[in-house]
Amino acid sequence: MIVLVLSAVLVLAVVGCGCVVWAARGGPRWVRGIAATTLAAGELVRGAQRSGRKRSASDQQFLGGGDGGSGD
Repeated sequence: MIVLVLSAVLVLAVVGCGCVVWAARGGPRWVRGIAATTLAAGELVRGAQRSGRKRSASDQQFLGGGDGGSGD
């Protein structure tokens, strides 16, 4: 079941990337809509990764991690 879901996500990503390329070359309106959706989804994922990194870095500082374990 998980393979089916991951395959569907992969197909959607490939189709979205194809639409972005086609829209850049002046494709029809529906292609530009799919391209805009794909780019917006990419920005959301990128923003989630950035906030996740900031959160994990602040958690390490709060918990005292990242100092090499010297204890001094």
